[in-house]
Amino acid sequence: MNEQVLHKLKVLAESAKYDVSCSSSGTVRRNSSGGVGNTVGGWGICHSFAEDGRCISLLKVMLTNYCIYDCAYCINRISNDIPRATLSVSELVELTMEFYRRNYIEGLFLSSGVVRNPDYTMERLVRVAKDLRTIHRFNGYIHLKSIPGASRELVREAGLYADRLSVNLEIPTEANLKMLAPEKDHRSVYLPMRYIREGALESAEERKHHRHAPRFAPAGQSTQMIVGATSESDRDILKVSSALYAQPTMKRVYYSGYISVNTYDKRLPALKQPPLVRENRLYQADWLLRFYQFRVDELVDEASPDLDLEVDPKLAWALKHPEFFPVNIYTADYETLLRVPGIGVRSAKMIVMSRRFSRIGFYELKKMGAVMKKARYFITCNELPDKTIHELTPLGVRKLLVPKPKKRTDDRQLTLNFDFD
Repeated sequence: MNEQVLHKLKVLAESAKYDVSCSSSGTVRRNSSGGVGNTVGGWGICHSFAEDGRCISLLKVMLTNYCIYDCAYCINRISNDIPRATLSVSELVELTMEFYRRNYIEGLFLSSGVVRNPDYTMERLVRVAKDLRTIHRFNGYIHLKSIPGASRELVREAGLYADRLSVNLEIPTEANLKMLAPEKDHRSVYLPMRYIREGALESAEERKHHRHAPRFAPAGQSTQMIVGATSESDRDILKVSSALYAQPTMKRVYYSGYISVNTYDKRLPALKQPPLVRENRLYQADWLLRFYQFRVDELVDEASPDLDLEVDPKLAWALKHPEFFPVNIYTADYETLLRVPGIGVRSAKMIVMSRRFSRIGFYELKKMGAVMKKARYFITCNELPDKTIHELTPLGVRKLLVPKPKKRTDDRQLTLNFDFD
């Protein structure tokens, strides 16, 4: 690796850091005779660390940060005066193999700015994945970003070499997308999503009849939405997510708090810092939709279109529906247990299995992983609780569970310690 390639890597890795939709979960790719690497259980081995201390396993890089589009929210927009770089296909392939041989990474997350046209860019991305798989026999994890507007043939070919494909939706509504990115529309995003879905379903059907038929994007697809750049409410965002999850191949929707990288653009809000708490609440609500059998209208409605930033969405729902509680641990079914704040999927399954053989109290629930700080106000079990939500009222429970703000102290002032012991 020469100095020029390393300089390009530094520029392109910096440009790729705003894309959060990367995950090495959901696929298994075994090594073969003469091959290099594997993907075991879908979980990456963390070898490398980002500047902020996060442990990462994927080489997260862009093929190029040149782009023909002028999207207001993007650092790589054509009108920005930033360092630009482009890696050739051979340079990126060699870079990936060198990093893997040195045990720095477990796989590759590859995106790109759009140069010339979507098909030209997509063709180069496919060549990288194809060369890694066919020439270098690389069996590690590969996540490719499909370019909006790319042809069906190129998306289908990409799915034969990549473990996961993703197309970023970015802005939930068409009107706001047009306002911030006039060259784009939702049709150019949803079409590649449909191509990925069709390819995966056809591959699954073919493998029923032919055991060794090639797998198409075995880890499915994902997408990303920016939070806080436009006026959409949490209800608008979650309704889009719910519709996407109704598709069989959509595995994850990522939420990225808007970072003010183009402060000069008056179409964008002037945020001092990203809305990280709102981003976290959306991820929690997303989890409830996927694994806890909640519906969007139960979490947010027309009267309250945004999630409560003080408490998590499950606790917020419980405080609005005290009539549902307290839940009897011994008689409640699995779906009812999932509605109890502090009880997760694993805890609910263990409760259902264990209560047939032994009595369950607070200590046993805690050993099963239940967060009793929350759950104690919403359940009855072998040990009767001191007070439930009905005695304390929802407002009282909220006051007990909402963390009190810490008092700020001036570090410049001297403090006296009277602890003579």
